[in-house]
Amino acid sequence: MIDRREATKVVVELAGDNPIVGSIGNPNTDLGAFDRPRNYYVSAMGMASSVGLGVAIARPNQRVIVLDGDGAIFMNLSSLATEGTVGVRNLVHVIWDNSRLEITGGQPTPTARGADLAGIAKASGFANAVTVETLEDFRAAFARAMSGSDLWAIVARINPGNARREADLRLGFVQMRDRFVASFG
Repeated sequence: MIDRREATKVVVELAGDNPIVGSIGNPNTDLGAFDRPRNYYVSAMGMASSVGLGVAIARPNQRVIVLDGDGAIFMNLSSLATEGTVGVRNLVHVIWDNSRLEITGGQPTPTARGADLAGIAKASGFANAVTVETLEDFRAAFARAMSGSDLWAIVARINPGNARREADLRLGFVQMRDRFVASFG
């Protein structure tokens, strides 16, 4: 199993100047520890995938990264089909999968009962969809995704546990949006 915070560090390290869209809850909290202008923090559960897709369409010359949770992607599962069929190739969708809704009490998600998110992504049109269980495998898959030019889904099997609140971002929605847009010049 993977430590989500360590994997987030890998994402930021390998992202370069590419935008990262974080999902509400633990993905955003972890990402906030590595705050930068090209991070966008989505505060609506299930919508990071849709926001990331919009950024990918608007910025076709950038690799756009989405950091999502298994609970959040199940809230908007149809977004995988939209991402897979709309024709973007510059999106890397990372799904942290601990088989539970961590921040609401640990209720099981469908992956706890055998649902295969990489299989769903592949069936939805992703050129590459993998599940990884070690930090080394995550780093290798993410590096391949970042150096490629196809649509990727990386399902990372993570340890349970809520994010440490080391970063306290006090960005308002308008300030965050303006900072994100300005980062593209």
